[in-house]
Amino acid sequence: MPPTGTPEGTASAAKITVLMVPKLKGIDYFNACERGAREAAEALGNVELIFDGPVEDKADAQNQLIDGYIAQQVHVIAVSPNDPDSIAPVLKKARDRGIHVITWDADANPERSGREFFINQASAEAVGQALVDEMAAQKGPEARVAIVTSSLTAANQNAWIKAMKAHMAAKYPRMTLVCEPKPSEENQQLAFQVAQDLLKTYRDLDGVFAISSVAFPGAADAVQQAKLSGKVAVVGLATPKPMKQWVDAGTVKTVILWNPVDLGYATIQAARALVDGQLAPGTRTLAAGRLGNLTVVGDQVLLGPPMKFTAENIAQYDF
Repeated sequence: MPPTGTPEGTASAAKITVLMVPKLKGIDYFNACERGAREAAEALGNVELIFDGPVEDKADAQNQLIDGYIAQQVHVIAVSPNDPDSIAPVLKKARDRGIHVITWDADANPERSGREFFINQASAEAVGQALVDEMAAQKGPEARVAIVTSSLTAANQNAWIKAMKAHMAAKYPRMTLVCEPKPSEENQQLAFQVAQDLLKTYRDLDGVFAISSVAFPGAADAVQQAKLSGKVAVVGLATPKPMKQWVDAGTVKTVILWNPVDLGYATIQAARALVDGQLAPGTRTLAAGRLGNLTVVGDQVLLGPPMKFTAENIAQYDF
């Protein structure tokens, strides 16, 4: 059985194995997270990192993958869940085997899964407010808008949507969601089709929120191909490098995100600290290498506020 930790406040030189599981492999966002995770593992020198995930955005595939690694007795499982509830039993199984479990990017059901900490890229409120404020700045407080999300079960997406709706009601009560959020299942072509359908159905649409790194380029491409750049705003979350072409074309004015390289880095720092007993209930800050001290609130480690990438700065970022 893997070690469950050393006395609080002490560090261990013993090497640990961390399994880091994205929602799916191969997209720019999670590639950037992996880069940061490997940087942290190298900096620490006593972490073996296994970065593995499904090739489709499916909860069952993610759960099966994790179950296979439980038998290998890794020390920490760090996962970005596709579904907060369906993943809970396999994470609880890992905890029962003495494996530490943390989440990152998206959370699992904390009670059912037994996960210990969530490495949160930014609070849901901060993300939701940044998105809505940007849309209002571009299209006004009475904009008619739609949301393209990833999957309807993604915990982070749903938390952001809830925060967006709350901020609209409080600050922009005349901003209108023309329909319920539409899923794109982490598929850029599907996001393109969904956005295309929205543009055809709602001829007076002012803006589209595309709140995943796959939905955003799909929606932007749909607006650009419909020759609606500048008329229909596209505001969303994605890594800057793949969005640069739509920023350069004027279809997208602002890309909102956090630094996914830093998120991956923080996750591995947290995994090491958890095993060493330096991240435990009641901890207020986490020493996270080059990131300095990160704030810990309850069972969440906060990376910081969202970032904005525009035509003025987007070329500076290589992720």
